[in-house]
Amino acid sequence: MEKSGRPEKKRLFGLSLLLSILVLLLEATVALVVSIVYDVTQESPNAGGGGSAMFIFFLPVLAVFATAVAGALSVGLVFPTAWLSGVLGRRFGGREVWWWVPVVAGAVSLVIVVALAGGAGAGAVALGWFLTTAALTVPALLWRSRRERIFTPVILWGVAAVVLTAVLGGVGLGTGVLKEYRPPALTSADLVGRWSDGHGGTLTFAADGRVTADAIDDDLGGWGHGDGEDDGDICTGQGTWTYEPGRDRRSQVVDVWVDSCTYGTWNVGGTEGRPALHQFIGDPDSWDLYELTRTSEGP
Repeated sequence: MEKSGRPEKKRLFGLSLLLSILVLLLEATVALVVSIVYDVTQESPNAGGGGSAMFIFFLPVLAVFATAVAGALSVGLVFPTAWLSGVLGRRFGGREVWWWVPVVAGAVSLVIVVALAGGAGAGAVALGWFLTTAALTVPALLWRSRRERIFTPVILWGVAAVVLTAVLGGVGLGTGVLKEYRPPALTSADLVGRWSDGHGGTLTFAADGRVTADAIDDDLGGWGHGDGEDDGDICTGQGTWTYEPGRDRRSQVVDVWVDSCTYGTWNVGGTEGRPALHQFIGDPDSWDLYELTRTSEGP
């Protein structure tokens, strides 16, 4: 396309870089909204929103970090994708064409996803490849664009996409199309009985507030031993317990005190038909659980 008899000038590298960073940040915001909505439907450590205040506090730091990551991705992935698509277009067709961008983005994304897939199944790999390809294609296409005054429409369309995603997620949760996860509502009476980890460890809750621990794992990345001695990281003994209903289902917990062990708080999870008590193993964000399920009523 020409203007005044002269071909359009290429956008300066710096402006293209800023545009790519902007697009990647908007895509990340959409992904964050989707993640929040998804977490609400899952039994996850972040679903209750208890960390929202800390999230707001760290938002400026997170924004700087995200911008730096977007910049690195723009230089390391977006620019090479846009450049290579132009090279291939000129090599095999004599001119640059837009559809080489998703082709190159798909090839690059396949390498990335396969390298990071680990033991993921074919379905997860396919979904990851599709999403990564889409996320890389959009900024690479805009990098190649010669259109002037492109920042304003990109911002407007990006903000519209974020808002639309949030609205659709809210409507889905509000109408029940997306089912919000809610832990089972327990009472002290519901807890009375024996709970097992499935590997020989049990907690037995008595109605009078006594508890008996037998071979419970006491090495969960955050637990220690009350007497400071190594007993093989196994908790066995007797103590007391209390049930705290909290402000809602997500905040209900069970506190257990056994002389020979140091326990954190047991969180309530599972479903109405299969309630569970769990401890986080190490970092709660890893969602690695040590879980007990009820095996019998009453001791």
